[in-house]
Amino acid sequence: MTRRRRAVLLFGLSTLLGGLAAAEVSRRESALTSSFGSPVGVVVARIEIPAGTALSDSNMTIREIPAKFAPGGSLGSKGGLVGLRAAVGIPAGATITVGQVGDGSAKQQSGAPVGLGERVAEVVASGPLELVAPGGRVDVLVTKDGIGDQPGSTVLALEDVEVLAAVGVSQDGSMGAGISSDASDPSSAGAPVVETSSVEMVHASLRVTLRQAVYLAAAQSFARELRLLPRAPGDRRRGAAGLRVGSGLG
Repeated sequence: MTRRRRAVLLFGLSTLLGGLAAAEVSRRESALTSSFGSPVGVVVARIEIPAGTALSDSNMTIREIPAKFAPGGSLGSKGGLVGLRAAVGIPAGATITVGQVGDGSAKQQSGAPVGLGERVAEVVASGPLELVAPGGRVDVLVTKDGIGDQPGSTVLALEDVEVLAAVGVSQDGSMGAGISSDASDPSSAGAPVVETSSVEMVHASLRVTLRQAVYLAAAQSFARELRLLPRAPGDRRRGAAGLRVGSGLG
């Protein structure tokens, strides 16, 4: 065999072996892709990111991993994360998911569900629990006993007050169940349902101003009775506050 024919034979053999090797690699890659999915890019922490730290290009990078191992909520782009803050500490190399980040407003929104200048007033009053529902609005009547020559009276103290929460108070003073909606009956969606059978009073949380909260606290201590009058949905009319009826009903 001449040197030339030997070189041609070796070249052909190496080409054949190379093709076989490439086919084997391709077969293995196909098997891996079939088992674990195609590689996908996910955002990972380039360095350790403490809770509260703003996310930026400098502390995040993209890494490719099999789709099967990509955590739920992972993102393939840093663009939507830049400027947000880590809600929890994220170790270096860990995949960053949507549940680990926020806009930093959660801390600001903690506390009572009221605005500036508002307060949550707690009262125990007479009223129909099935109609005094969270999100509804009520008027507040205050009844005072007579003192000396002064006759007792009932006054419309507050109008159009929002109810934040309501729970029944049974005869023995224990708290009953609150208001809910009957999810099993579509026709009753949004309709309040009483979950206790011996409710006589309502323990309600009301959204009021600071002055109104102080008044209600005093009324709760010194008046004979507070009564909640549920309003019709959408009825925001005012102007009758201060209406008073004496013990002579005049």
